[in-house]
Amino acid sequence: MPYRQYTTKEGVQISQKTAVGFVVLLGVVSLFADMTYEGARSVTGQFLAILGASGTVVGIVAGFGELVGYALRLASGLISDRTGRYWAITLIGYGMNLLAVPLLALAGRWEIAALLLIIERMGKAIRTPARDAMLSHAVTGIGRGWGFGLHEAMDQIGAVAGPLIVAAVLAFKHSYRAGFGVLLAPALIALIVLLSARMLYPRPRDLEIKVPKIETQGLRQAYWLYMAAVALIAAGYADFPLISFHFKKVAIASDKWIPIFYSVAMGIDALAALLFGRLFDRKGISILVFVTFLSSLFAPLVFWGGFELAIIGMVLWGIGMGAQESIMRAAIAGMVPPDRRGTAYGVFNTGYGVFWFLGSALMGVLYDKSLVALIVFSIVVQLSAIPLLLMVRKTYSPA
Repeated sequence: MPYRQYTTKEGVQISQKTAVGFVVLLGVVSLFADMTYEGARSVTGQFLAILGASGTVVGIVAGFGELVGYALRLASGLISDRTGRYWAITLIGYGMNLLAVPLLALAGRWEIAALLLIIERMGKAIRTPARDAMLSHAVTGIGRGWGFGLHEAMDQIGAVAGPLIVAAVLAFKHSYRAGFGVLLAPALIALIVLLSARMLYPRPRDLEIKVPKIETQGLRQAYWLYMAAVALIAAGYADFPLISFHFKKVAIASDKWIPIFYSVAMGIDALAALLFGRLFDRKGISILVFVTFLSSLFAPLVFWGGFELAIIGMVLWGIGMGAQESIMRAAIAGMVPPDRRGTAYGVFNTGYGVFWFLGSALMGVLYDKSLVALIVFSIVVQLSAIPLLLMVRKTYSPA
């Protein structure tokens, strides 16, 4: 693509190539990071089952991990904005996020494995608002939807590769512990690239495009309506550990096939992030309305279907995840001023995580009681977000 010049808020002329370079470099970090923790995530449901956990335990552990992983983002976002130490906070978070994964190889009880999974989510909570705030500066010059979509697509390359690596280890070594141990390598690569990015781009804020100042005494009404809509989507979205637990329990696929299901979803996630990110820059919130409706149909396919329908369900699940990780983040950057974005991402992700936990825990309980109730809950709650998104659409236009 041809790169244009743009004026930063500091009045400096720079090439879009510089901003793209920063997005790509953080994308490489996310690629190897996702290879690490998504590789582990693809088998944690059945790993916990092997260690003696029930469906309710898996749902609660997965949901509580997400609750911790999102609730801490409020504090992390506030601290990031107040201290300006975005890089330091990002480095600490990635260290916790990544190094907890290979330690799963040493877990002999489900309680220990659950603790490590929660620590991994804590690390992600600490680093995400600061990282997203830094990214938000760069994407203003190249298109918010496209910028976050590009980052998410690179992120998901790792999310595809990680489960495939674990699947290969399970196929040849028949050992979950060996699978977790192998993930130490991409974890270390991610940390090395992150340190390199810190040296090359010490002040990502300097990449921010010059735009009219957003006058606001706080976060706008559209932001809160948007947050409520996304919270409903999160509450109705089944976490993959519960899905993989179901796949193993009803023998939809063998152990080595389950991470491949997840890998397929992550590949779709990457493509969806690029496609819908570009469309978001042109059409705005309307794209999220469409994706919400489409992805809400995954539940009956993964929980009622056989092998083939389960694959289709995972494709729809991946489309929804791609939107959640790209469009949803991009929209926040257009709703708040630069100096409030760390806080805005923190508040947004905290609400998202609280409802993800409540939904995951409830769906874990419903799974043990009634699959019909679980499916109805998932679909109805997600579709309830559409009226709110339509209200947001009236006041939000793509920048």
